[in-house]
Amino acid sequence: MTISNLAMSNSTVSSQSPSHLHIRTVAVLGAGVMGAQIAAQLANAGIRTYLFDLPSPSGEQSGELNAIAIKAIENLGKIKPAPLMSSARLDAISPANYGSDLALLGQCDLVIEAIAERADWKAELYAKIAPHLAAHAILASNTSGLSIAQLADSVPDALRPRFCGIHFFNPPRYMYLVELIPTPALQADTLDQLETFLTLRLGKGVVRAKDTPNFIANRIGVFSLLATIHHAQAFGIRLDVVDDLTGRRLGRPKSATLRTADVVGLDTFAHVVKTMTDKLADDPWHALFATPDWMQQLIAAGALGQKTRQGIYKKDGKDLFVLDPATGEYMPAGQGASDEVKALLKIADPAVRIKALRESDHREAQFVWACLRDVWHYIAVQLEHIADHARDVDLAIRWGFGWEMGPFELWQAAGWREVAQAIAADIAAGKTLSRAQLPAWVMQQQAVHTPQGSFKAVSAASGQMIARSALPVYQRQLYPPRLLGEGEADWGETLFANDSVRMWLPPQSSGGNDVPVLSFTTKAHCIGSGVLAGVQEAIRIAEQYYPGLVIWQPEAPFSVGADLLSMGPAFMSGDYAAIASMVAEFQKTSQAIKYAKVPVVGAAQGYAFGGGCEFLMHCARVVAHVETYIGLVEVGVGLLPAGGGCKEFALRAAKLARNGNILESLKDFYLAMATAKVGSSAEEGQQIGYLRESDLIVMNVNELLYIAQAQVRAMAAAAYRAPLPPKSFAVAGRSGAATIRAQLVNLLEGGFISKYDYHIALQIAEVVTGGDVEAGTLVNEDWILKLERERFMALLKKGKTQERIMHMLEFNKPLRN
Repeated sequence: MTISNLAMSNSTVSSQSPSHLHIRTVAVLGAGVMGAQIAAQLANAGIRTYLFDLPSPSGEQSGELNAIAIKAIENLGKIKPAPLMSSARLDAISPANYGSDLALLGQCDLVIEAIAERADWKAELYAKIAPHLAAHAILASNTSGLSIAQLADSVPDALRPRFCGIHFFNPPRYMYLVELIPTPALQADTLDQLETFLTLRLGKGVVRAKDTPNFIANRIGVFSLLATIHHAQAFGIRLDVVDDLTGRRLGRPKSATLRTADVVGLDTFAHVVKTMTDKLADDPWHALFATPDWMQQLIAAGALGQKTRQGIYKKDGKDLFVLDPATGEYMPAGQGASDEVKALLKIADPAVRIKALRESDHREAQFVWACLRDVWHYIAVQLEHIADHARDVDLAIRWGFGWEMGPFELWQAAGWREVAQAIAADIAAGKTLSRAQLPAWVMQQQAVHTPQGSFKAVSAASGQMIARSALPVYQRQLYPPRLLGEGEADWGETLFANDSVRMWLPPQSSGGNDVPVLSFTTKAHCIGSGVLAGVQEAIRIAEQYYPGLVIWQPEAPFSVGADLLSMGPAFMSGDYAAIASMVAEFQKTSQAIKYAKVPVVGAAQGYAFGGGCEFLMHCARVVAHVETYIGLVEVGVGLLPAGGGCKEFALRAAKLARNGNILESLKDFYLAMATAKVGSSAEEGQQIGYLRESDLIVMNVNELLYIAQAQVRAMAAAAYRAPLPPKSFAVAGRSGAATIRAQLVNLLEGGFISKYDYHIALQIAEVVTGGDVEAGTLVNEDWILKLERERFMALLKKGKTQERIMHMLEFNKPLRN
């Protein structure tokens, strides 16, 4: 069940959503790459979507006028990364054309235009569709560079109050950011409606941009890329060293600067730069807005980056090469930053780190300082022109370009006044890319983010603090993304804690202080003895004093599974009895979750592997963010699921079996475990069987805790009854295991699995089919749990399993030996 079907499942969840928001059907105009993927994200949210494009030129002869849109929809299943959360979502998208299907627009509450960036083409399209739109429908352009106000001038007068910009980032499924851009004639509540819709239904983070070229994120992000390229040449820094300096070491994505350009596409990057060149003639940095000659040569040669397998980087077999812009030739890549500068970038305190970079004589340090300084200079001058306040700038860059801290945040962390004075000194010395002076407000401020709000530049000389949005939809985000300076989040009252978990109540101000939360404090939320003991104790406390319990981690992942490292001492000393005891305790904890007297709800995001997946399988209900990647992956370390995962699949297969054919319902469950299959979305995890149909899938990750607590309240209000352990259930027996064995032989002989994979898979088969018993034999949960423990321990003693475990611990990658 997706959140769009929740309606939600109780009145508490839906009561804070605006009653006037009724966007149920959407049309996307333009079946290109972006338009089709916007349609896919709408379909992911369960929204009926029409994808429009031109009538097919051959349509009259073939009888298929929608051929262009149909092909675009079919291609959605081929794109990587997948824009759809499951292939079933294709059914929510209907092809249409501008010739015979315009009447369908009358059914739509929102129409998103995503055709080519030609103002004249857009104007022609607006005139064509306007007579067919519903009186309440909103029309929004997904333009990334054209003026929204100028586009509005081409919209019929009656439609203009319902027209605005809505800029998705590519790919829409994975990119959290959407920019909304108003027009002077826009109805007052239209942006509120769209922001609520995008946040609640599509799971997006929304910022409101001013109507300036490239809006906020691309304006600043592309400026940063251009400034970095400029300084790389000025300081003589190799391009692979540039990426080493401006990636993870600087709190930015691994793709850093030049790899990012390759991923985006050099032609796309050049198009965005051209928008800045053509439309920002008055920008004090206009001279910077040009695609470098060496990049233009790459584009002319068809080397466009990742999509053509050659751009700034190229790969030849296993060897990676990087362009030398000076010669136009490729050279071996992989050179990193100097040890001296890497040490400076490791300094934890941002103020000390930035000061050290600024004062260092090393050219790489000076390069990094220049890149940071010029971005700070730029955003200070442009803030009043591009955004309502500094918060939207920082969130746009965090969500659109993947920086850990927005540029204003980092400036504030580095010491606002000290950095401002250093920038002013460099301006005076002619070191900056522009001689534009810092606005007067910069020296007047101590910070741009405070607990009272974020700075809005009213003019170059003054401003005011603006509080966070008061839209009701944000009341559902108990712990929204915070900016440095806004103050620490209130993590409520600790009810119980050990070295691995914390059980706590959110503060009364959140409205969630009636349902306790259990969070793991271990690395990657792995599960060791402390977590097992903590979960059991938290359940005892919840059963005695509260309506239920939510297991939720403030940050992804939910859990990477069992803490293999904690087993190390016992493993190395051969103390297998201690490990067997821990496995039994793991099973006991899973059963405690399942049979708790109050509902235990799992709230999942990110990875939920192995034992983390098993915990969720035992919860009374799971609330999963759409981007939850869940699976029983124990095969990768040479083991089998022994925290109740095999048992749960055996039990579910028995319940689903028709006419006694247990194997038919079991085979997909078995295959998922034997191949360590991970759902590429929560929805696929549900289809595999890790999640049940009754579990909820939520679009916005920041609503997880709110909805999970609401589920506890709803189940408690319905007089929750804990499930009773089944006295017995039927298993497929040795004949079922023999059938599976035959299938495994085919996989082995076909080279799809190794001999040791085959051995592990046999152990799983024998556990889920009930062991050496006849088909249809009745067993209980303890029977399967005992088999899990025995086969787990037998595998653990094998040399090849031990090799897999050690490889995973050392390299964080599975070994298939």
